[in-house]
Amino acid sequence: MNKKADKTVLERIKKQYESALFDDIIPFWEKFSIDEKDGGYLHYLDRDGTLLSDDKAVWLQARECWLFARLYNQVRKEEKWLHNAKVGYEFLKAHCFDHRGKMYFSVTKSGKPLQMRRYFYSETFAIIAFAEYGKAAEDKEAMMMARDLFDTILDYQKNPNYELLPPKIDPNTRSMIAHGPLMITIATAQVLQECDGDKEVYQTAIDECMNQIFSKLYKEDLGVLMESVKPDGSILDNPGGRTINPGHAIESSWFIMQEGLRQNNKDIINKALDIFKFSFERGWDDEYGGLFNFVDLEGKSSDKIEWDMKFWWPHNEVLYASLLAYSITGEQMYFDIFNRVNDYSFNTFADPDYGEWFGYLHRDGSVCLPIKGSMFKGAFHLPRQMLLSIDLLENMIGSPQSL
Repeated sequence: MNKKADKTVLERIKKQYESALFDDIIPFWEKFSIDEKDGGYLHYLDRDGTLLSDDKAVWLQARECWLFARLYNQVRKEEKWLHNAKVGYEFLKAHCFDHRGKMYFSVTKSGKPLQMRRYFYSETFAIIAFAEYGKAAEDKEAMMMARDLFDTILDYQKNPNYELLPPKIDPNTRSMIAHGPLMITIATAQVLQECDGDKEVYQTAIDECMNQIFSKLYKEDLGVLMESVKPDGSILDNPGGRTINPGHAIESSWFIMQEGLRQNNKDIINKALDIFKFSFERGWDDEYGGLFNFVDLEGKSSDKIEWDMKFWWPHNEVLYASLLAYSITGEQMYFDIFNRVNDYSFNTFADPDYGEWFGYLHRDGSVCLPIKGSMFKGAFHLPRQMLLSIDLLENMIGSPQSL
């Protein structure tokens, strides 16, 4: 299918993103985030980059390490980017594991333990950091750590360890299958495939997780990808069970689109496109614009206080997913979605005075919190989306091909 957008339009968007990423976003984090004294990254930042807290979220250490290594691997071999990645890699190795090999959620500036959580998301982001850095630095130890840690999270999934990962809800009373661990395992394995080669363990993990998503969480008849379901795939009829996270579903859709392209599998791609379409339709706020954080499957009241706020990261996921969908299909509706969300995002999230993006808006698009970083927002979703989109735009401009 031919791409309908004129190349000059695509080139204009590419220039917009290159300017935003390399003249604004990356310099912001380089200026305020790199902790040359204690290692790792400072990320709890006010609007102008002023430090609000020097505590360090481990998953953000890993995400920023991945970012700088990715810049080195994909953009150009700039030594400061490799150095910045090493700052995070060494900090993660030295301070972010306990004696059992479980990773903390947060540590102090110098690396003393603060909080351990019941998830393995610190591990998944450490895996992509170690793999990307291992590739950039040609560091065999880093790559081996990525492989070993991937084996660990697979073991966590197949053999639940309630001492290390205590369940949120007693599984003897109410057992559930969650979307989050499945989607993050797919994304993690895909980075490992890029950095470490196409090994059977990575592909098996991707296929198993996609099968779980398609057979249990994806409801074609309802037009929804659920966040959690009963083990047989049926809906749990309470506010948590009916919760839909449009941003999460859309993020998952582009992971799956990429896998469909890699496997040249139109069935996988079509399912991913459907997930994107109905998730966007459910999540878009027709009155004020922007994507809701949470919606209820049956349109009932959400139990999430922040349900109607507009967070930065779901919009990053929509931007890349819609552009990827358009590059695959050539269908104008995907490019229309991209343009709508791109205009909304640069008009509301982008900070023209101090750079980077606000993370948290009220429903009407006004700024709720002016901070640029927290224990959850750091140098990841926004620059990742820009990097991926620039690469995709280059391919669309130079090679107008599709399945």
